[in-house]
Amino acid sequence: MSPRPPCHCVLCRDYGDRRRLDHFLLRTIVHITEYGWSTVLVQPEGGLPGWAYTIGLWHSHRAPELAMFGADVYETEEILNALGRRTAAGTGPDDGERRPAAVRGRPAEFRAADVRWYAALLPGAVSFYRRPPLPFLQVVWADEAGLPPWDAAAAPDFRAVQPWLWLDPERHPSGPWTRRLRAPGP
Repeated sequence: MSPRPPCHCVLCRDYGDRRRLDHFLLRTIVHITEYGWSTVLVQPEGGLPGWAYTIGLWHSHRAPELAMFGADVYETEEILNALGRRTAAGTGPDDGERRPAAVRGRPAEFRAADVRWYAALLPGAVSFYRRPPLPFLQVVWADEAGLPPWDAAAAPDFRAVQPWLWLDPERHPSGPWTRRLRAPGP
């Protein structure tokens, strides 16, 4: 049996500032302690659709965190929590895996995110874990016809609602996601 990879989160390491943790981190710690993970919702703003991501799956289960973009954030939260429960039960997704009915009865693929996207799109996880890289899988969902966003036959609007986090940001198509990456602050 191989040893568990280390976790560098604020629960596993004493960074000497626990009494000064902000409300976000305190709430995250409570959720992880109670449920095993927390799901962060990012509301649509400034031309970007909303998204959600987990914090705690790596801490609790040494499984990749999950991120999903472009759908209603409350529906996305439900999907990520369902995937989190499967992960806790030992059937979490793997990089490159395709599940036929994972999102709204549609296929989804799970792709490992490039760490260069983390600070701009997953800042709560960076704050909690303190030392990326930690594994993140993007839940890439298909349109009503079952087409993934990289398929040329998919509608242009659909192609733009999900970033392609598995790409080096320099190779990602220019648009609102790359602008977010270059913008200062979270």
